Amino acid sequence: MAQWLHMTRILQCLSHETVSSLYHPNTFPIEMRHYIAAWIENQRWEDFAMEKLEQESQAQALLDQTISMLQLVAEQNDNVVDKMKLIQISRNMQQPLQFAVMVRDILRKERALINASNSSPFPTGRDTNTQDVDHLVLKVLEVQKIRKEMHQLQEDLNWEKQNYESLQGSFQHNGLDAANTEIQRLQKRIQQLEFNVNTMSTQRFQLLKECVDCLDHCQTQLISRLKAWRLEQHKSAIGLPFDENLNPLQTWCEQLLGMNGNLRQELMLIGERILDLQERLEHLMQTLIESALIVDKQPPQVIKTQSKFSTTVRYLLGEKVAPGKPVVLKAQIVNELQARNLARPGSTRFTDSSFILQSIKKIRRADRKGTESVTEEKFALLFSAEITITGCDTPYKIQMISQPLVVIVHGCQDNNALATIIWDSAFSEPDRVPFVVPERVPWRMMYNTLNCKFISEVQTQHNLDQFNQHFLAQKIFNKPDFADDFSNMMVSWSQFNKEVLPGRTFTFWQWFEGVMELTKKHLRTYWSEGLIFGFIGKQHLHLILKDRPNGTFMLRFSDSEIGGITIAYVSATENGGQKIQNIQPFTKRDLDIRSLGDRIRDINEITYLYPDLPKHDVFKKFYSEPPAPSGGGYIPVSLQTKVVTYQKQFVISVLVYIFAFCRDAAPPALLPLILSSSLFSLLSFQIPSHPNKFA
Repeated sequence: MAQWLHMTRILQCLSHETVSSLYHPNTFPIEMRHYIAAWIENQRWEDFAMEKLEQESQAQALLDQTISMLQLVAEQNDNVVDKMKLIQISRNMQQPLQFAVMVRDILRKERALINASNSSPFPTGRDTNTQDVDHLVLKVLEVQKIRKEMHQLQEDLNWEKQNYESLQGSFQHNGLDAANTEIQRLQKRIQQLEFNVNTMSTQRFQLLKECVDCLDHCQTQLISRLKAWRLEQHKSAIGLPFDENLNPLQTWCEQLLGMNGNLRQELMLIGERILDLQERLEHLMQTLIESALIVDKQPPQVIKTQSKFSTTVRYLLGEKVAPGKPVVLKAQIVNELQARNLARPGSTRFTDSSFILQSIKKIRRADRKGTESVTEEKFALLFSAEITITGCDTPYKIQMISQPLVVIVHGCQDNNALATIIWDSAFSEPDRVPFVVPERVPWRMMYNTLNCKFISEVQTQHNLDQFNQHFLAQKIFNKPDFADDFSNMMVSWSQFNKEVLPGRTFTFWQWFEGVMELTKKHLRTYWSEGLIFGFIGKQHLHLILKDRPNGTFMLRFSDSEIGGITIAYVSATENGGQKIQNIQPFTKRDLDIRSLGDRIRDINEITYLYPDLPKHDVFKKFYSEPPAPSGGGYIPVSLQTKVVTYQKQFVISVLVYIFAFCRDAAPPALLPLILSSSLFSLLSFQIPSHPNKFA
C-alpha cells in the first residue's frame, strides 16, 4: 500500500482531467484503487500482456479475487453511498486479460509519477513546504505563548516582591517569629520565580532564533519555487507543461510576511535590541517584498511595432499593500546591455525607446555584432514601482523584467524572430546573465526541443519517432549518409537558423516551422493517428519500400519545399521492374482547395498505405461527400487530383503546339483530323522513361 500512499499526495497536485484519465470511472474507478490498495499492490500484474492468451485463466482468477475483495469491503462499509458504489463496480468488471493489463499499466504510470515527483528539481506540490510553514506557525505560537506566560510570571514576581518588602518592614518593626518564617518562604518563592523567568527568557530567545531560521528556510524554498515558476513559464514557449496558477504561491508569500511581522513584534516586546535577529528579519522582509512582483501574463515574445499587445503583472503581497496608497507601475523597454546593468544604482531609467499605450511606437537598436540580424536582438519590458507595505515605515522599490522579446517591423521577420525566442527559451540557464545563451548545444537537447514544440503546436500526443529524429539530424548536419548516433554531436545556432540548407533557399528552422504549420492546420488527425510517416530520407524510403507491391505508398513531408507533404509510392517500370515515384508536394494552398483524404482517394496509382493497409479502409472517414445537385438545373462539378506521367506531359505539350500551329495555317474543318492523327502517332511512339525526382 506504500505506492498508493505516495500517490494520494501526488493526486492533490494533478488536474481533474489527468486523474480521470488515470482512473477512468467506467473501467478502473479510483474507489477500487483506494479500498483494496494493499491487495492490488501485493499481486503480480507485471507479467500480463494482451498477446499472451495462455494467461487468460490466471487473469480470470485475479479478476474473481478482485470482485470478491470489493464485495467484502462493501459489506463492511458503513457508508451506504460507498457500499452501493463498490457493489456496482464489482458487477461491471469483465474481460479478465484486458483488466489485468490495465491494472499493470496503471501501476506503471503511478510509479512513473512518483519517480518524476521525487527526481524533479522543481517540486510539483507543496506537501513538504506546507509542513515547513505549519511548523513555523506552531513555533511562532509557542513564542507568543511563552511571552504570555513570562508576563504572568513577572506579575507574580512583582507581587511577591511587594509582599516581601511589606513583610520585611513589619518584621523589623515587630520582630515576630511568624513573620520571619513567611519572609523565608517568600524569599524561596521569589528565587524560584526569578529562576523560572530567566529559564523561560533563555528558552524564548532560543525559540526566536529557531523561528527566524525556520522562516529563512521557508522563504528560501519559496524564492526557489518562484524562480522555478518563472523558468517553467519561460520554457512553456517550446511546449513544456506549465501550471500558471499563482494562488498557492501568493498564499505562501502572505503567510511568510505575516510570520515575519509576528516575529518582529515579539522582538520588539522583549524590550531589548537583539541586532542579529532584527537585521535578519529586516533582510528577509526586504527580499520577500522585492521577490513578490511577477509578470503573470508575459507580453508576446515577438512584437511588431505599432501593434497593440497586453501583459499582466501581479504582486503576490497585494493584500498586504497599505490601503489608501495607490501603486504606480511603470513599464519601460530595455535592451540586452541595459538588462545586464539593472543592478547598478541609478540604471533603471532609460529613454532610448518609448512604450506608450501597450504598443511600441519606435525602437532604437544597439550596434549589432558581425552578421547578427535585427531578429536576433533581444529586448525586455522592465516593470518598476514603489510599494508601501502595512506595518513597514518606508516604501520599497521593486522591479522585474519580462522574458526576452524580439521587436520586428514587418511580418516577414516573424519566423526568424520566433527562432531566436525558441533557442533562448530552450537553452537558457537559470539565473543567467541577461540574455546569454550557448552558441552550441547537443543534438539530443535540440531534438527534445523540436519534439516538444511540434506536439505542442500541432496539439497532438503523437511524438516524433526515432526515424524522424535521425532524418532531422541528417538534415541539420548535412550528413545524409551518416548512420551512427547523433545524440552528442553539437548543433549550432547558425545551423539552426542562419545558414541555408544545401541546395535550398531556406534554413532548417524555416523548413521545420513550415511543416508544423501545415500539420497544425490540415494534417493534425492524420498525424495523430500515425498515418503520416513524416520526416524520412531518400535512402530510408527506398529501403522500406523496395520490396513492397506496386501501389504501396507513404506520406512524408517534402524535403525541398517549405510546408509541403508528398506521396511516395511504388510503381512499375516499362521493363517490368519497380521504381519509387514522388508526387508533387501538396502545400497549404493545395489542401485549402481539396483535402489530403480526397486527393488520396482521387489517385488510382496508390492502393495500400505502408505496410499493407487498403487506402479506402484507412482514409474513408476523411473523404468528402460528393456535391449535391444545385438548383437551376445545373450539373454539379468537382475537382479531382490526377497523376501526370512523363509520357502524358510530353503528349499534351506536343498536341498544344500542333494545335497552336495549325489553328492559323490549316482549314478549321481539318483540325480534328490532324489532331487525332497526331495523337495516334504520339501514343505509338515509345518515350524513354524518366523517373520522378524527389519532392
